Amino acid sequence: MKPISKETFTRFQSLLALVVMVVALSFASEQFLTVPNLRNILLQISVNLCLSIGMTLIILTGGINLSVGAILGLSGAVAAGLLKNGLALKFAGVQMQFTPLGAIFAGICVGLALGWFNGMGITRFKLPPFVATLGMLSIGRGLTMLWTNGFPVTALGSKFGFIGAGFWLGVPTAIWISAALVALFYFISIHTTLGRYIYAVGGSEKAAAFARLNVNNIKVWVYTLGGGLAAVAGLILTARLDAADPKAGLGYELDSIAAVVIGGTSLSGGRGSILGTVLGCLIIGVLNNGLVLMEVSPFWQQVIKGFVILAAVAMDKLGSKTE
Repeated sequence: MKPISKETFTRFQSLLALVVMVVALSFASEQFLTVPNLRNILLQISVNLCLSIGMTLIILTGGINLSVGAILGLSGAVAAGLLKNGLALKFAGVQMQFTPLGAIFAGICVGLALGWFNGMGITRFKLPPFVATLGMLSIGRGLTMLWTNGFPVTALGSKFGFIGAGFWLGVPTAIWISAALVALFYFISIHTTLGRYIYAVGGSEKAAAFARLNVNNIKVWVYTLGGGLAAVAGLILTARLDAADPKAGLGYELDSIAAVVIGGTSLSGGRGSILGTVLGCLIIGVLNNGLVLMEVSPFWQQVIKGFVILAAVAMDKLGSKTE
C-alpha cells in the first residue's frame, strides 16, 4: 500500500479533523449525536456559512473583508426598521410601508451597496483591503446605531420570521437557504467564467492583468457579492431572533475568516474552495457545540478557538512552502 502523500493529506485534512472531532465528541457526550443536536449545529452555522461563502470569494482574490459583521448588522436593522415602521419621505409627504418581501429586498440592497463601496475603495482609490473594510466596519456600526437610535427593533411578525425560524419539510428554512447558496456559489466558482477569473486574480494579479482580465471589475464584483451574502446572513439572524439588535454581528468577521482558513483557503489567494469553507464552518460549529455540551467555560472556549485558528494558518503556511 502506498503511503499517503503530503498533497493528499493537505487536501483532506479539514475532513479528517471534522471526523476526529465528531468521533471524540460522540464519546464525550451522549447528546452530541442526537438528531435535534445535529440539526441545531446546522442551524447555528447557517449564518456563518452565508458570511463565509462571500469571504471565500474575497480571500481567493487575495483580499480580506473585516466589515461583514457590520454589514450583517446594518442590513438586518434596515430590513427590520422598514418592516416595522416603514419609511417617511417628508419632502413628498409620503409614508411608505413595506411587506416582508420588500424589507428583505431592501436589506439585501444595503449589503450589496456597502460591498460595492468596499470594492470601489480598494480598486479606484487603491486602499489596502484591510484599511478599506476596517473603515466600513466603523461606518456600518455607526449607521446601524443612527438607524435604530441604539435600541432593538422587535416583533417583526411570523412571515418575516419564517426565513430564520421556520421549517420546510421538517428542516429549518435557514438551512435550506444556506445550502442553496453553497450550491449556487460552488457552481459559480467552478463552472463559470467569473469563478475562473477569481482564481486567476488570486493566483497572480499581474499575470491576470497581462492576460487582459479586468482585475478591478472582478474585485468589485467579489466585494459586492460578499456584501450581499453578509446581508442574507443578517436577515436570517434577525428573523431567527425576531429582533434587530444594533450590536448584531460583533466579532462575526473573525469566525468567518477562521472558517475559510480552516477549510483550506490560502490567505495569499488563488487556492481554496467553497466546499472546503463548508467543512471549516462545520468544524467551528461542532467545536462550539461540543465545548458547550462539555460545559467548558466560555473564556476557555475563546482560547481554544484561537489556538485552532493559529494551527490552521500555520498548516496553510507550511503547505504553501512545500508546493
